[in-house]
Amino acid sequence: MKNVDYIVIGCGLAGIAFCEVLKANHKSFVVFDDNSQQSSKVAVGLYNPVVLKRFSAVWKAKEQLDIALPNYKQIEAHLNTKIDFPHSIHRRLNSIEEQNKWFTASDKPNLEPFMSANLKKNTNKFIDAPFGFGEVLNAGRVDTDHLISVYKDDLRQNDCLIETSFQYDALQFLDENIIYKEIQSKHIIFAEGFGVKQNPFFQDIPLNGTKGEVLTIKAPNLKLDEAVKSSVFIIPIGKDLYRVGATYERTDKTNDPTKEAKEELLQKLKTFIKCDFEVVDHRAGIRPTVKDRRPIIGRHSDYKNVYILNGLGSRGVMIAPYVSQKLFSLIENNQPIDKEIDVDRFT
Repeated sequence: MKNVDYIVIGCGLAGIAFCEVLKANHKSFVVFDDNSQQSSKVAVGLYNPVVLKRFSAVWKAKEQLDIALPNYKQIEAHLNTKIDFPHSIHRRLNSIEEQNKWFTASDKPNLEPFMSANLKKNTNKFIDAPFGFGEVLNAGRVDTDHLISVYKDDLRQNDCLIETSFQYDALQFLDENIIYKEIQSKHIIFAEGFGVKQNPFFQDIPLNGTKGEVLTIKAPNLKLDEAVKSSVFIIPIGKDLYRVGATYERTDKTNDPTKEAKEELLQKLKTFIKCDFEVVDHRAGIRPTVKDRRPIIGRHSDYKNVYILNGLGSRGVMIAPYVSQKLFSLIENNQPIDKEIDVDRFT
């Protein structure tokens, strides 16, 4: 029988962030992951503290970044790799009215650290932006695909990764511990993204899957160093490659890329990019989204050592480390969770 402090189900952004908290607090764990959930791998990986449609601050943006950025630096140091690529985001402005709205928003105390008060003129002849750009500061990109790959490699080397599907009906409950086959643990964390819909412990939570599709294009003439947001994002990832995304589809719950989404992304991209490019990759995944746009974390109502870490939506890079610390503090120190993110708000 193998004894650990925690069993973690899922090795996406949520699962990895929680594992980092466990490592920092010297807790033993194993991770189950069957590669069925693709959302974290497909994610463009932006950490962006501003809602660029409304020029408003992301929920707890400063608190999230204060935890997330050191977290990724720690992973880089431990795994001797590069996953965090800081860069600004240029929001393409569509009118004088939008310029004025940008100026007004950038003067607000909660947005001042993230929105430059000086507009950027467009100097790239391959981008159509006659009204220039608003610049988002303290932003960047995490290479989520690479992060997950190298993190899993490290877990394998330390005999902490079990690459099979978790069988919920094999879970047994003792007075203080739980047993899963040959593993005994104090706690179990379900961080399985949209896969939670198959989980009998949390299948009734109102988590909605929103399908997102992303293209990778090669555009040798574009020469962008920063992300550009217009009707879609275009994000440089090196070697003249750019991620373009993403779509939001609420009906299709498969990980299969679609012709319709590809055409939608290309049509929107061509409204402001004026150079030749080729599509070199097309991916899809189901985001674990919640109607109130808040994560879902907390303890099961009937089983005291069963927990959920989910609902990160499209901002998992920023929010995962923040909510992982909140969940750990609940478990180990009995510190209450904010009601707006507690799973109990749905009971």
